[in-house]
Amino acid sequence: MARRRRRKQEDPVAALMGLLVLGAGLGIWQLTNNLIIAALAAGCVVGLFFAVAMILHMKKVERLKRSGIAEIDKMEGRQFEKYLGHLFRMHGYAAEVTQASGDYGADLVISKGGRRIVVQAKRYKNNVGLKAVQEIYAAMNHYKASEAWVVTNSDFTEQAYTLARSNGVKLINRNQLIEMILAVNPPNNASAKKKTI
Repeated sequence: MARRRRRKQEDPVAALMGLLVLGAGLGIWQLTNNLIIAALAAGCVVGLFFAVAMILHMKKVERLKRSGIAEIDKMEGRQFEKYLGHLFRMHGYAAEVTQASGDYGADLVISKGGRRIVVQAKRYKNNVGLKAVQEIYAAMNHYKASEAWVVTNSDFTEQAYTLARSNGVKLINRNQLIEMILAVNPPNNASAKKKTI
């Protein structure tokens, strides 16, 4: 089967910057009829864009540092399971990490407000495939759970997302995991509200 080529998507920020530079340059040229002043105006817009981009990048890096995701990426699988147990407890769940082998597809069993949830933890470098969704869905009956989740420090394949949607399995990817961590680890200078899952 031939693979479809993806169209290269335009970067909306770069397109906006291009329009602003062009607009500033042409606008000033129309007002002053001076090429040097128009070039300076365009240069100021470019400088402002890079300053804002640098600030946003530094904020993103700070959030990632605060989340500890780099340390999570270095964990062994069992460490990650225990870490998730602590994280879910911080979110108000009762959490039990299952035995290391023979866990019937569930690494954790968590509960909150009458909900019993089986969780499979996948500390991966690559995207998690549909096998994880199949295993956690099968574990629901064994553990008498009403919900099934897969949590990863990475992301999921498109097949995994499709199977999860059709079976009601919740997938928590890297970005959502970072948000969960940051919800219980707010910045020192602001009082962030605790989010619930």
